[in-house]
Amino acid sequence: MTQPYRLERGGLVDRDTPLSFRFDGREYQGFRGDTLASALLANGVLRVADSLRLGRPRGVFSAGIEEPNAIVQIEEPFPEPMLTATTVELYGGLVARSLRGHGRLAGDPDPARYDSTHAHCDVLVIGAGPAGLAAAATAASSGARVILLDDQPRPGGSLLGTGEHLDWVDTVAAELAAAPETRVLTRTTAFGYYDDNHVIAVQRRTGHLGALAPAHLSREGVWRIRARQVVLATGAHERSLAFADNDRPGVMLAGAARTYVNRYGVLPGRRAVVLTTNDSAYAAARDLAAAGVEIATIADLRPGVQNGEALPGWAVARVHGEERVSAVTLRSPDGAGREVDADLLLVSGGWNPVGALYSQAGGRLAYDPELGAFRPDGGCRQNLFVAGAAGGSYHLGVCLAEGAAMGGRAADAAGFTARGIVLPEAADPAGTPPAAVWTLPGGDPAVQFADLQRDVTVADLARATGTGMRSVEHVKRYTTAGTAHDQGRTGGTLTSGVVAELLGVEVGALGTTTFRPPYAPVSFAALAGRDRGMLFDPVRVTALHGRHESHGALFENVGQWKRPWYYPRDGEDMAGAVLRECRAAREGVAMMDASTLGKIDVQGPDAGDFLDRLYTNMISTLKPGAIRYGVMCRPDGMVFDDGTVIRLTDERFLVTTTTGNAAAVLDWMEEWLQTEWPELRVRCTSVTEHWATVALVGPRSRDVLAAVAPGLDVSRAGFGFMTWRDTEVAGLSARVCRISFSGELAYEINVSWWDALTLWEALLAAGAAHGITPYGTETMHVLRAEKGYPIIGQDTDGTVTPHDLGLGWAVSKKKADFIGKRSFTRTDTARPDRKQLVGLLPDDGGLLPEGAHLVTAAPQRVLGHVTSSYRSAALGRTFALALLRGGRDLIGQTVWATLDDGLVPVTVTGSVLYDPEGTRRDG
Repeated sequence: MTQPYRLERGGLVDRDTPLSFRFDGREYQGFRGDTLASALLANGVLRVADSLRLGRPRGVFSAGIEEPNAIVQIEEPFPEPMLTATTVELYGGLVARSLRGHGRLAGDPDPARYDSTHAHCDVLVIGAGPAGLAAAATAASSGARVILLDDQPRPGGSLLGTGEHLDWVDTVAAELAAAPETRVLTRTTAFGYYDDNHVIAVQRRTGHLGALAPAHLSREGVWRIRARQVVLATGAHERSLAFADNDRPGVMLAGAARTYVNRYGVLPGRRAVVLTTNDSAYAAARDLAAAGVEIATIADLRPGVQNGEALPGWAVARVHGEERVSAVTLRSPDGAGREVDADLLLVSGGWNPVGALYSQAGGRLAYDPELGAFRPDGGCRQNLFVAGAAGGSYHLGVCLAEGAAMGGRAADAAGFTARGIVLPEAADPAGTPPAAVWTLPGGDPAVQFADLQRDVTVADLARATGTGMRSVEHVKRYTTAGTAHDQGRTGGTLTSGVVAELLGVEVGALGTTTFRPPYAPVSFAALAGRDRGMLFDPVRVTALHGRHESHGALFENVGQWKRPWYYPRDGEDMAGAVLRECRAAREGVAMMDASTLGKIDVQGPDAGDFLDRLYTNMISTLKPGAIRYGVMCRPDGMVFDDGTVIRLTDERFLVTTTTGNAAAVLDWMEEWLQTEWPELRVRCTSVTEHWATVALVGPRSRDVLAAVAPGLDVSRAGFGFMTWRDTEVAGLSARVCRISFSGELAYEINVSWWDALTLWEALLAAGAAHGITPYGTETMHVLRAEKGYPIIGQDTDGTVTPHDLGLGWAVSKKKADFIGKRSFTRTDTARPDRKQLVGLLPDDGGLLPEGAHLVTAAPQRVLGHVTSSYRSAALGRTFALALLRGGRDLIGQTVWATLDDGLVPVTVTGSVLYDPEGTRRDG
């Protein structure tokens, strides 16, 4: 296979290692060291994608991370969408296809590993170009711990694209690799800069190996780096100009074309026109000419430039060709035109310092009219230094000197003394100052592109400013300019310049949009690391989990816990098993593993006062030995959680929470203690996994408990509702609470986690004569719903107050204050037509789907929705709970529930459908 645009020699690719790959169904060949973009160009493939919005043909525009056009989908060895061909390293067997803005995710789980590493250093240098290498070498000479990272496979930065001083690059890279306190991270992109010099970077470790990647190595890894001092040597990106049809394949940044020739040995075209506003394009033109590209002409937009190679003041008026450039029409300052045959148009509209990380670090970017670009203004709250092109210094000699100086200053600031290093000689020729040009006159503004990736044109920007928008941030959101994965690297400053022209203001006064992490796209897999699949969230099981498994329980996930859902017997489906378990709890005795309930030990001299502030009802008046149900609200008065509070001693309480909210409630407590009430002498400790809890429920539960706890007075008079006792149960030290979440006579027996199985087996043996039946969470839901007990998070949705749930009795009118109290006086919170918890009885006896809307008959108006829906053995029918607007005033009336494509009538009832008098609670 031939590569018609590959030079016979030159470049940094390994010509002894050819690689075959497929693109859009055709097979091509490149070399190790190529990117997909350079390999495609070497094979004469110009059109590599279609634009997102307009579907226009697009070609390779740049040579690096700033690429806006060449977006591809990798299909093998593992599908990855939305990658830039300029950053995809070529490997054998790569299969890719062109895109029009939309990729395809893999259908199978990603088999690769992803890791993360925490690192600390004295000096972090970001960027391994000439300035970064000089900075890292100088800092390393001091003995400081240095980390140098760069997104390329090898150090060198812009020198890899110019071919200059590569011997020096190799020497410095070898010295840094050998330095004992220095770490060099290649293929690593710093994408987030946070307070206290916390920099997060992603390293691509095996993606360039394709199917040959060792399975034991992670594909990518995230580095979380804490640095005493940081040197930003991130370089600069070349930008385009807005002129008609500036998006055609064959229109390319001049610096990128230079890189393809010098780094990859690839000719991006045969005959080129150069359009520039600065001197850098001349070096590109000379390198291309030396490689065999015919430079037809150089149009320099600076009228006064004195250069025999150029046409001063000339501009591009039109680009000819569809699939690629075929000719360029130039226009002189006096309006004369000239058409030039060419297959390549090299553009250099100036250079933008890469200021994203500096901006993330809290620094400001100020417009420099001499550069025609935004650069760091020198003031930043972080301990950092800026060197080289990242600060607006584009001459090589200056970049090297600044890098060495900033590396030395960073080492000094970190407490070390740097020695001088040898820098290569680099003459910086005098030149003509650049011109700040944004748009070229003539042509249709609808095809003058400012942001190539988002297809944003000058016409789009004019439409935005025409609506009255004056802020570049507003224009960004109106047009989507700068919001694609390239984050406006080639088009951001150009967009600001065009908008400034349209508004008739200075670019510096207009400013730029805000830079936010990530600087470059990062895969979710890399961010997750090993915390995915079964490792994404810890799987928590109770001490009785093995026992439940061995006896056929099916499980559901509640928070992080695996809880028994129901215990099917042979031939039983879920509905049958739940009805059987419910009958046992209502008619005999049943037991449930309730160990997952959150348990928080709250103790200290101010514990009672603290809990009074958290709960809507009074807790401090609770006597030792007693239990009280309580509700917590957020400051907006909406229910946050509920549970019981047990008073153990005058200064110690045990708080229980819902299973899913245990961690959130503990965090809530700590937040208020640490930020709002630090004067309170209170300590909160999670003891959820210290105690295993078994709920013993049903009319015969007292008999079973008496059999295993002979020393405990279980009589109604001796052990009242909402009290607790420390005793021995089945020979185990236990705490028994008279609590009922079913409305039946019930006990919660708490023992050490290690004693759970002994307790469970003892209860089964003692209850065998009464037909004791284990039950799961589904039966628990039915039992509590029959009694109208709400489940926070199921029967609430963040807009529900205790009054809406019928829990107004749990809201104290005596306490001076508690979280949420003032919100209960708001007009909206006190509305009589708020959604309230009610019961529903379907008229046809069918089972309502949870979430079904409830509406009026005619005209239809949404009143609320079903929150819980079950079949009831005790009621002999189906029923539901719902949040219904003005629901308590609708009791006895009919509303309509959505079901499939129709409506079914339901009768509104009170929320308590079973034993409303509560006669069964005490047996």
